[in-house]
Amino acid sequence: AARPAAPSGAGRTFTANGVTIWYEVRGATKGTPLVVCNGGPGFDHTYELCSDAWDALAKSRPVVFWDQRGNGRSSPLAADTPCRLVDQIADLDALRRELKVAKLDLLGHSWGGFLVMAYAARHPEAIEHLLIVDSAAPKWSETEFMFKNFFPDQLEKQGREDFLDAVGDSAAFARGLQQYLGWLFVSTAKRDEFLALSPAFRFSRRVNEAISADVANLDLAPMLPLFRFPTLVVTGRYDVNVAPSTAWRIHRAIPDSRFVVFEQSGHLPFFEEPEAFTKAVESFLTAPRGR
Repeated sequence: AARPAAPSGAGRTFTANGVTIWYEVRGATKGTPLVVCNGGPGFDHTYELCSDAWDALAKSRPVVFWDQRGNGRSSPLAADTPCRLVDQIADLDALRRELKVAKLDLLGHSWGGFLVMAYAARHPEAIEHLLIVDSAAPKWSETEFMFKNFFPDQLEKQGREDFLDAVGDSAAFARGLQQYLGWLFVSTAKRDEFLALSPAFRFSRRVNEAISADVANLDLAPMLPLFRFPTLVVTGRYDVNVAPSTAWRIHRAIPDSRFVVFEQSGHLPFFEEPEAFTKAVESFLTAPRGR
């Protein structure tokens, strides 16, 4: 069985850009912090804690989790509080200042991969290392979702849940979300372990809808060839949420980036292959510059 990370403690909060942001620093007190940007949009950081890869990495550096605006332990969005990509970038830079560091090792998973690419384009001076894990495409609308190819039967059921949700079945959305989470894995055992943890995950539909609408036609691709910091691009070989071809295109666009495929993983290689994931990330972060 996979070993989950330690649960989050009380953490800390700060206020910036009209919201309160929650974060937690784990592990070593010295070194460049590895800031983990979770996926969604709309999930809090909790689903990342399915894997103890983070606690292993935290033995030699600070590892920082945070809840993006409107999610989890960060403050709920007020009626007039915006939730756009530009706001998320500003919040992340406010977190960097809160940590009192000039540079970050920045890791983004799924939607978080899109966020860290956007942040790196806006604040290249703040990046020590960039890690892009099973990320959405640089042009959001071109993300290659593979569900229709692998789960056509289950997608029909998903369509019924979407209809029931639209006509007022309050439980339909939660059932559909559980089904979606079950599509993310190679191993059925790992799938079942993850789903057993999932009641603790928090998800905001408002954040999801606001961010998805904001980035619908945004294209980061022209910025990627300008990246001049060490970059690691990661994918699970059998990620049906975001096809590995998306990661390959990101890698090919970023000069001198590394590309790592986890052969027995879907969308969450840090959970399905935690030891290999830890080794790959550790190797990347400690490699001499100019490799």
